[in-house]
Parts: sequence; C-alpha cells; structure tokens
Amino acid sequence: MSAGLLGCMTTPSQGNRVPDGALYACDNGRFGKGWPGPERWWAWLTATVDRYGADRCLWAVAPDVPMDAEATLSDSRPWLAPIRALGVPVAYAAQDGSQAPGLIPWDEIDVLFLAGSTEWKTGPYAAQLAGEAVRRGKTVHMGRVNSRRRLRLAHHMGCTTADGTYLAFAPDVNLPRLLAWTRELTTAPTLPI
Repeated sequence: MSAGLLGCMTTPSQGNRVPDGALYACDNGRFGKGWPGPERWWAWLTATVDRYGADRCLWAVAPDVPMDAEATLSDSRPWLAPIRALGVPVAYAAQDGSQAPGLIPWDEIDVLFLAGSTEWKTGPYAAQLAGEAVRRGKTVHMGRVNSRRRLRLAHHMGCTTADGTYLAFAPDVNLPRLLAWTRELTTAPTLPI
C-alpha cells in the first residue's frame, strides 16, 4: 500500500487501521454480516473520513440492498448528497436488475460499484452499465474479485478498481501473485478468459 500499488478497503465491522499514506475506500458492510444500521454506519463513515482525510478516500458506497436494484435505489438515494458533503466521491452499488431504466441515479454519483450476484456483475448487463458509466465520465469498481480471471474481466469492463478477500488468505503467497496480475493489466492486452 505504501508503494501506491494497492489501496485499503474498509467497512464498519472491520475495525482495521488504514496504513499511513494509503488510499482507501469505504464500503458499507451490507454484503455479509457487517451492516451496523444507518446511524452507526454514518457515524463510522464520518469518523473514518475525519481520521484519514477526504483527499485519500477513493469513494464511499451508499447503503444498498444486495441483489435488489429497486430497494438499493430507495436505500441509497437519501445518502448520496450527505456522502458528497463529506468531500468524497459517491459510489453507488449496482445490483441485479439495475439495467432497468431509472435505477441508476447517474447525475448523483461519481462511481458505479458493480455489486450484485456473481452471474449479474460478470454478465452483459453489468458490462453495459460499466460502459455507460465510462461514457458519462464515472469511475467503475467491481466487488468480490478474487482471481486473475475476474480481475482481467473487471479491467476489460472498464473497472479501474476492484476489491476482494484474496489477500486475507495466505498473504505471503498471494500478494506476489496479485501484484503480478496487476502488472499484467498494464503490460499485456486484456481479453476476457
């Protein structure tokens, strides 16, 4: 992280410290068991940005409802302006069904976070939304990227960032592999495999 090759993803339930000088992103913990509820999430988010600085924050993702595009829009929309008021880019978690008209609040977000089921986020609808995001000048991120193949697919779809738990398991072995994968993205043609 200190070399600027990797950033730090943080969530309310992790309790980890962002390393000095590292870029970081704030997820909300809705996928899994880390969602503390809206009030505690907001307190955590504001404290995190205050502690580490808005200038180092890549983005903060608004509350979402995994695999449910309509519920995500309903839960996220009230938080988009408050996140932006913190001085950080606003990320919106696209879910299964987000390809339907009106389910991405394009004018209110900075980052399209490809979330949802594995089948959806690696499929044609997510790829179309990623392309639209890029056309609109938005950043694209993919969650749960834990393999070389998935990282290459995310890159091919236009993602400039991705996260996953790959390094949490055998980091001494997996860090060199992950760094090699990221080098491939800048030195070799990217084709989905």
